[in-house]
Amino acid sequence: MARLRNFIFLCLCALVMVPSLQAEHLMIIAVNDTHSQIDPASDGMGGVARRRAIYDQLRADNPNTVFIHAGDAVQGTLFFSLYRGEVEFALMDSLRYDAIILGNHEFDNGMEELAAHYHNVDAVKISTNYDVSATPLNGLFQPYWIKAVGDKRIAFIGINVNPEGLIADMNCRGLRYRYAPSVADATARYLKEILGVDYVVMVSHIGYSSYEPTEPNDALIIGQSHYIDLVISSHSHTTIKPGSGMDRVANADGKMIPIGQNGKSGKMVATYDLDLDNGNVVYNHIPVDATWDQAASRYTAMNEWLDHYRHGVDSIMNNPVATSARFMKNSSNAAQNWVSDAAMVIVKELTGFKNIDCAIMNKGGIRTDMPQGTVTEGVIGSMFPFDNRFVVLEMPGNELIESIKLMCGRGGDAVSKELKAVYNEKGELIKATLKGKKIDPKKTYIVATIDYLANGGDYMTPMTRCKRLFVDTQKYGNHILEYVKKLEAAGKKIEAKDEVRIQKK
Repeated sequence: MARLRNFIFLCLCALVMVPSLQAEHLMIIAVNDTHSQIDPASDGMGGVARRRAIYDQLRADNPNTVFIHAGDAVQGTLFFSLYRGEVEFALMDSLRYDAIILGNHEFDNGMEELAAHYHNVDAVKISTNYDVSATPLNGLFQPYWIKAVGDKRIAFIGINVNPEGLIADMNCRGLRYRYAPSVADATARYLKEILGVDYVVMVSHIGYSSYEPTEPNDALIIGQSHYIDLVISSHSHTTIKPGSGMDRVANADGKMIPIGQNGKSGKMVATYDLDLDNGNVVYNHIPVDATWDQAASRYTAMNEWLDHYRHGVDSIMNNPVATSARFMKNSSNAAQNWVSDAAMVIVKELTGFKNIDCAIMNKGGIRTDMPQGTVTEGVIGSMFPFDNRFVVLEMPGNELIESIKLMCGRGGDAVSKELKAVYNEKGELIKATLKGKKIDPKKTYIVATIDYLANGGDYMTPMTRCKRLFVDTQKYGNHILEYVKKLEAAGKKIEAKDEVRIQKK
């Protein structure tokens, strides 16, 4: 009898001990830079209802989950142009995000509108290196968030991009930026050594690689860190493929830290399976494609609510206004050449200035592709959604040269056919000409651009030192729309060459 009691006792002990032998996991699900892509994009990928279906499946499959949006939820389609974030921020709760951070485009309509939206969003809002106490966002953000899973504690920090040269001053007035690399690891150290958390996850909106060479990126932060265990990246629209080698970066101790990012437009969902026993992370991508359509169709209430907004979007998207001779990807030289040459024509007609020497636009301002064939009002509106105005500057030659150097440093930008430049492997300017002649630093030139660049956006500080001869009162996208209508009326097609105007030697 004693032997039987001992056997039963040992069996009960074994049963009690089994769960402790199984390490708990936290499944972190993240998207970034969804940019108002409510419905599937032109390539059939993405769509908010599909993402919701994926999220619900992941919740059902995993007892411990955290859902993250890493910023730039808005700007890029007519849903934002028409409804100013009303759709995207309302959907945050439908998709049940646990935590979100700020992207630079969240500021596009100013902080008062942003604060009004955020007051209605349930997700935890994290910003570790922005001081928003002197802004309408005061009280809405916290520097970190700690999630408890069993006896483990996982902290999330939010690292934001430097607004200078990227966000219009009037849209972030009062916001104080603290240098991201200094804040990130110091906060992670505090969380581990003082608060005793087990793991620190950095949710970042500064980019896997920097758009501006002088600004920090995620790899730099990881390389200087001793305390960060995982990085969820965004901003640079990088697709970091699992197992590619890009998904691990050595920290200051030589430890390989996992990092992931999903491109843009919500076409993939990233999963990070964090083993809470040993800190190992398994990183994967789930394509947001048509295989999720049946599951997505069950969200009747959400889709009916969206139909109200879709009606307004579709009325513009389906209105034909022009014809394009070819397909032009938004990042292509052809698209950049077309918009810059169009700006020259538009601004000359708008101002009556016949002596404009060149146009300088920003390639990042072209948000979608130009299709071949029929071009609708919605296509033009989606390509140029920003609330920017045409500006004419009187630029001393030395400031024009400095501007060209900046564009060379980031691999070129959108310029009209009059301007040509050559740079070396280091991004250093070798030669710059205007209408075939070397640019004279002592001469004055007349340049068409937009107020975003003239105000120092995209780090174009030299433009801020130039005299303004003209500032328009309408969105420049409206002028481009009228321009393509005139082309159509004249029997002409939208066309551009693949010429590289700022090229690497």
